[in-house]
Amino acid sequence: MDNSLNSDESYDLGYQPSPSSMDQSVAETSTMSSDSFLYRRTNSDVSAFSGSVGDSSYSGEASPSCWPNVKSNLSNQAVLSRLGMKKHMNLTDDKFEDLEAVDLELELMKERFAKLLLGEDMSGSGKGVCTAVTISNSVTNLYATIFGANQRLEPLNPEKKAMWRREMDCLLSVCDYIVELTPVSQTLPNGTSVEMMTSRPRSDIYINLPALKKLDAMLIEVLDSFQETEFWYAEQGSISSKSTTSASASGSFRRISVQRNEEKWWVPVPCVPPGGLSEKSRKHLRHKRDSSNQIHKAAMAINSSILSEMEIPESYMAGLPKSGKACLGDSIYRYMCTSEKFSPEYLLDCLNIASEHEALELADRVESSMYTWRRKACMSNSKSSWVMVKDLMSETDKNDKNHVLAERAESLLFSLKQRYPELSQTSLDTCKIQYNKDVGQAVLESYSRVLESFAYNIVAWIEDVIHVDRSMRNHDQ
Repeated sequence: MDNSLNSDESYDLGYQPSPSSMDQSVAETSTMSSDSFLYRRTNSDVSAFSGSVGDSSYSGEASPSCWPNVKSNLSNQAVLSRLGMKKHMNLTDDKFEDLEAVDLELELMKERFAKLLLGEDMSGSGKGVCTAVTISNSVTNLYATIFGANQRLEPLNPEKKAMWRREMDCLLSVCDYIVELTPVSQTLPNGTSVEMMTSRPRSDIYINLPALKKLDAMLIEVLDSFQETEFWYAEQGSISSKSTTSASASGSFRRISVQRNEEKWWVPVPCVPPGGLSEKSRKHLRHKRDSSNQIHKAAMAINSSILSEMEIPESYMAGLPKSGKACLGDSIYRYMCTSEKFSPEYLLDCLNIASEHEALELADRVESSMYTWRRKACMSNSKSSWVMVKDLMSETDKNDKNHVLAERAESLLFSLKQRYPELSQTSLDTCKIQYNKDVGQAVLESYSRVLESFAYNIVAWIEDVIHVDRSMRNHDQ
């Protein structure tokens, strides 16, 4: 973690955002909603907090207005060191504007840190959300602020890239203090062997956080690789100033684009030269598409594993119907009960799912039925806590009808998610995020979720360019 922090500080050294850019980021954060963007599986509500939290931004002393100037300079320097920015100690008239930008950055940090402590409850009455949900919303909002307006295959703005790395580093720093104690044998100078307790990062954070940081850096590198391209972008329905295509080719291209993006009119339209892209450019696009697709699968796997480890809220279990048949309906229930060799793929083929909305609705119903049957299978057990569902299932009779139906529902849900990998989060996933109180799981889940969305978008943007290039070459033929 320390090495990662040092590398980020050296990268961001000397960065000072202008007042206008900071005002813009605040305005974007306060108005953006997760439904306004093209990424999937991001269901956390947008909060008022979307920024960085530094250790030095908190003090138990009096108001900063009462501090002496020397102490204020030292405090500001510590905060700026955490942010990876330079502090100009030799003050001159020509650096007055730089100082104003620094002061705005510090004030913004104080505001965001206060909102984090208040749990997004500005009344201060203690009705705010828990720390885990606040951090989850903060990661979601930061992603929306940095990448929400980016719909093109092009390098990220340097200021936004620095802001993403700096503020994510602050949000992830809480994981440095989430540890677990493990016994370690140590030999003293006199030869006596003693056992001591030592702290280390919690196992899930130790395994997943470095992997997520690596995936993050790889996605940024993918965008950076599109510095010089043979394609460009035009707004929907407009003609790019770079376009050199003929009128007939442009008309054909526009018909192709409208058909491709008719439900997403705000997405810029990729344009390619007459005859399409060169073989080198097409090879580069395919390579980056495959790489981003693998990153998407890795982020999705981490997100799914974290969600599976989260506790099932009591409110979700209390809201389940009394029978699994009521969740699935007669036709699906009849097939799951009567078939000796259950085939989830055959069942999905028979259902003829026409849209992603229908697939998500089916996933919610199947998941509800699965936990309904698991609850029935565990009824006879003396344990009552739904947190122990996995342990209870291991103690039940494998030939029990409810257990068999729960296993079949689980396999059906797995096949459904495999067939629709871009499927949004289910009702249970959203409920887990909403009621989760584990800060470490909140960080890992939100970080993996936004990276999954980021990778998914990059794959979609590359597919858009490949689609237009293929259509243009077919048109010329």
